[in-house]
Amino acid sequence: MTAEVYQEGDSAIIERSRRDPEAFAALYDRHAPAIHRYLARRLGRDLADDLMAETFLQAFRQRGRFDPGRLNALPWLYGIATNLISQHRRREGRFWRAAARSGADPAAGSADEGVAERVAAQRIRPELAEALRRLNRGQRDVLLLTASGDLSPAEIGAALGIATGTVHSRLSRARARMREALGGTDPLDMGEEQFDG
Repeated sequence: MTAEVYQEGDSAIIERSRRDPEAFAALYDRHAPAIHRYLARRLGRDLADDLMAETFLQAFRQRGRFDPGRLNALPWLYGIATNLISQHRRREGRFWRAAARSGADPAAGSADEGVAERVAAQRIRPELAEALRRLNRGQRDVLLLTASGDLSPAEIGAALGIATGTVHSRLSRARARMREALGGTDPLDMGEEQFDG
């Protein structure tokens, strides 16, 4: 694959991949880390690997339906990933209950990666996991996509297929419920490390 493909915008890469399927790899290389982080925060690293592959497989299969007027494919990919997470909703509920009981960090890396940060974050992890579990799916999706820091509210709306105003209202309700559950601490003020270790 040429370096030219890697310099194209997402829409051009997807269009090119319709003629040259290998060109889709540039989209994967560009966005896989963000999608994997999001999935790992939601479901843990093991399932994130599988669902990231499934996200890009579905995106590849659906590339003919991608709106070429959208320059950035990241909201589209987040939407696919979020839909896959929804298919695992019951498993996700069990996962958050287990994380709340154990205090385990679902996105933690090896023992030597950011030990001090993870130790500090572990103090609030069980309460955070339990509070996340208690949010309804729509609020949880909006809050975690916001915490990823990769998308604007409009892009979150595009990813989830909802209006930007709905993103704002769900985020507001989610933050209020999280503040209440965390003794007044706003989850978005705690820093991304609380969500991803």
